[in-house]
Amino acid sequence: MLIATWNINGLGARFDFLVHWLKARQPDVVGLQELKATADNVPMEDLEELGYHVAVCGQKAWNGVAVLSRHPIEEVQSGLPGEEEAGSRLIRVRTAGLDFTTVYCPNGKDIDHLDYPRKLAWFDSLRDYFSASLQADEPAVLCGDFNIAPTPQDTHDEERLAGGIHHTEAERTRFRALLDLGFVDLFREQHPDTVKFSWWDYRFGAFHRNLGLRIDFLLATRRVLERVKQVETDRDYRKKKEGLIASDHAPVMAELGP
Repeated sequence: MLIATWNINGLGARFDFLVHWLKARQPDVVGLQELKATADNVPMEDLEELGYHVAVCGQKAWNGVAVLSRHPIEEVQSGLPGEEEAGSRLIRVRTAGLDFTTVYCPNGKDIDHLDYPRKLAWFDSLRDYFSASLQADEPAVLCGDFNIAPTPQDTHDEERLAGGIHHTEAERTRFRALLDLGFVDLFREQHPDTVKFSWWDYRFGAFHRNLGLRIDFLLATRRVLERVKQVETDRDYRKKKEGLIASDHAPVMAELGP
């Protein structure tokens, strides 16, 4: 079984690109972020024709998350409790034998911006939510765009960027707090010494110069880790395909055994 996470940076702008990827990679369960669309604007019939059930927590023009699955979906939670003002950033479902959550975590903009303490508070709410509801002995996945580079290994220039947004100790502490609940970073478990990114700015030739960050994660409990065969960042889908413009994020995928 193939599971994946992907910030597609606008479903309307990237739907044909998403379809291209779905046909090429044939994932079983996908968490999508930054839809910038309500459920009414998601082409459900097109996705169903491709074999996917869909659950959406959408929002017009901003945020928005969804789960696509080749298996029936039971929706558990839409939106992070207590963080409604932050927008549509979480959806949790049961599908394919997994407790599967995808999140689009706040960016924070800058450490001097009012959105930065709101970002930290949002992560505190996320930790509290899973602290109360996560069963660590169950097969659970928490995936998405976390907008944190959790270690110096996850950024192209730690010396210059340390202490700035995505790189603060306060953000990194909150990422570790999720791991302390029983989640593991599947990519890092498989590739402890690899420097590989999932996001590159559209500007400055960042992708071609590999000036990126690893901010997109498949976190999971040990029950899922035991099934992992391989985990990869699908860098090829950060490139244009047949004239279609890619997201600034690449999908992150994990192959699971039985």
